[in-house]
Amino acid sequence: MITLTIIVLLIGIPAGYLVISASQSRRSGMDKEAEASAQGLREDWPSGMQRRIFELPVPGNAVGVQYYETNNWKVSRMYLKFRTTSAGLDRFLSGVGTGRAALETGQVTIGERDTKITGWFFGPGVDWAGTVHRNEGPRPTQDITVNMTDPAAPVVYVVSSAAP
Repeated sequence: MITLTIIVLLIGIPAGYLVISASQSRRSGMDKEAEASAQGLREDWPSGMQRRIFELPVPGNAVGVQYYETNNWKVSRMYLKFRTTSAGLDRFLSGVGTGRAALETGQVTIGERDTKITGWFFGPGVDWAGTVHRNEGPRPTQDITVNMTDPAAPVVYVVSSAAP
């Protein structure tokens, strides 16, 4: 009986741990594979590391968060869209290193190439405001466009570009 108990403790517990660990590792790999194979905006929050790399301090009260990351040997880009409050917009702009005063009314700063990738449409009939926040390399540059039609719930569109 003692021998059987020792065998279970020495073999059974480590084997159970290996099964659990392998299952968690597999799920983690599947999540990363799904993200890498994404072909457009993904409805979720970017990881904390992605937000740090691209310097995108998404406010905690943001809703409808969507993102998409592209990488090549020249430049990496993070496309981000979210709705927030007026105070959330101020926190976001401050966290990026700019402010509401930098937003130019009627200005759309996200280019045609980026709108084709994301499917975003910046047409007439909307109160657009935008700015480009430039950083010294290797820090990213953010093209920020905001739908200010409802000032209490602005929608923020950002393309953050980092060159290695």
